[in-house]
Order: sequence, then C-alpha cells, then structure tokens
Amino acid sequence: MNKPAFQLAGTVIAAALTASGCVSTGEFEKVQADKAEFEQQTHELQSERRALEEQKTALERQQGELRAELEALARQKAQLETANQQTKSQYDGLVRNLTEEVKKGQLQVRQFKDMLTVEVAEQLFFDSGRATLKEQGKAVLSKVGDALKGYEDKVIRVVGHTDNVPISTAQFPSNWELSAARATTVVRFLQSAGVAPERLTASGRGEFSPVASNDDAEGRRKNRRIEITLVDRNVAQEVQSSGAK
Repeated sequence: MNKPAFQLAGTVIAAALTASGCVSTGEFEKVQADKAEFEQQTHELQSERRALEEQKTALERQQGELRAELEALARQKAQLETANQQTKSQYDGLVRNLTEEVKKGQLQVRQFKDMLTVEVAEQLFFDSGRATLKEQGKAVLSKVGDALKGYEDKVIRVVGHTDNVPISTAQFPSNWELSAARATTVVRFLQSAGVAPERLTASGRGEFSPVASNDDAEGRRKNRRIEITLVDRNVAQEVQSSGAK
C-alpha cells in the first residue's frame, strides 16, 4: 500500500473511532438521565405510598371512633327506651292508685318526658286566700302521699300557683307568699305522711305560670292549683348544680 492510501485509511479509522466514542457518551448520559428520572419517580411513589398509608391509618382510626360512637348511641337509646318504659309504668301505676280521685275530677295526672305531675285544684286543698289544708284535702293528699312513697328514685317537687287577683293581708302581702305557703303546707303534710323529707321541695310561682286566661272565672279557677311533680333524682341534682354555679 502506497503512502497516500495508508494515510486515507488511517483517517477513516480515526473518524470511525471518534464517531464510536461520541455514541457511547450519549448513551451513557441518556442512561444516567433515565436512572435519575426513575429514582425521582420511585421517590415520588414512595411518598405517595406513605401518604396513602397515613390516610388509611387515619380512616381506620375514624372508623373506630365512629363505631365507638354508634355503640354509645345504641346504649343511650336502650337506656332511654328503658327509662321511658319505666316512666310509663310509673305513670300507669300512679293513675291506678288514684283512679277514683281522677274520675271525680279532684286531680289530674300528667306525664311529660320523664316527669309525672299530679295537679290538684286549689279549692280541694285550701279555702280562698288561706294556706291551711282542708280536711277533704288531707284525705286526698294522704292517698297521693301513699302513691308517691314507692318512687324512691324520684324527687317530689311541690309548686303552688294562684290566679292574678291581688291579695294583701297581714299574713300574705302578695300571691307570692300565698303560693309558697300553700306549697310548704303540702310538703309538711307529705312528710308527716311518711315521705322522706330529703325527697321534697316546695316553691311558689304566684300568678306567673298560668295554664289558662285570667280574664274569666273558669280560667282563674284552673290557674289556682297545686302541682306535685315526680322528677328523676339525677335531673334534679343537675338542675341544682347548674343553679349553684
């Protein structure tokens, strides 16, 4: 081979080697870029996986809390149903014990939620403007007391009410004093009849809790009354605690 031909061959080989070196560098850089992209994607997927696991844990915790709340609500519902049934049984028993008095219209027995109220017309217990218990009233109140003795889980709240006709005497300057004195008279009689005094409370509302209009005689008659209410001990204690704050 002559010298020019040899030089040409060398040039071709060098060019080929150079070209070969350039392709290898590009492929290497591409592989490195792909690797970096893969690592980035792997890192992102791992982050997403951790986030999903945290969400799963949070959802499982919420599910557990909701399950506990549902169980608590179910227990409360069962307790309320039991309490309602107990109250209904007590109401029915109280009505049975006072059937004759209810039939005669001497008193009414009412139920509101977990409270039972015996409502007695004023004229059965007291003369107008007085707080001394009448003999006829004593007989009825004795029977009421006997009926109430069995409900030891209840507090007995006695409230006196009047109409809006003013009263002003040496003993009772206003209807406040008259209604409170009547309630106290009933409480003292119930205590003497064997009802535990710690279960008894007395208060007067005067003319300020009417159940009818005071514009006519019939309405005023309805407003003059004594309410004897059975209240659950827990409810009564909550009311006293809230009032003391």
